[in-house]
Amino acid sequence: MAEAPLPAIRSLPSWLLGRAAARGRALVADALAAEGLKMWHHVVLSAVRDLEPVAQADLGRSVGLDPKDLVGVLNDLQSAGSVVREPDANDRRKNAVSLTPEGARLLRRCEKAARAANEELLAPLSEAERDQFMGLLIRISGTDG
Repeated sequence: MAEAPLPAIRSLPSWLLGRAAARGRALVADALAAEGLKMWHHVVLSAVRDLEPVAQADLGRSVGLDPKDLVGVLNDLQSAGSVVREPDANDRRKNAVSLTPEGARLLRRCEKAARAANEELLAPLSEAERDQFMGLLIRISGTDG
């Protein structure tokens, strides 16, 4: 009789990475929900801070979010007073997005919550193991850190 597929699948690094990623996303999502945000809100706030003022189209490309989905996230953030959209000084046909002071405060709280969630995720590892794990993840992720 052939081996059941579940043990074979569970031994795959890709499956284990997927499970770890799902657990990490859930921990961060719960932490952000306490601030009234979803993951994409946090991603967009962080990108706006790093790029501001940023054209709305450039913002969407930088985070890999479909333009119609980005509009929804920005509408939520603008309604909450976290970002402003104003005509771009370089091209009045485009909107430029910037953080408000409240948005900057919210982002700091979200970053703190996300760090705490990641601490919980990595709690079983020693500091040396965390450093090694992060280095290995960077090597296999196709990113340069």
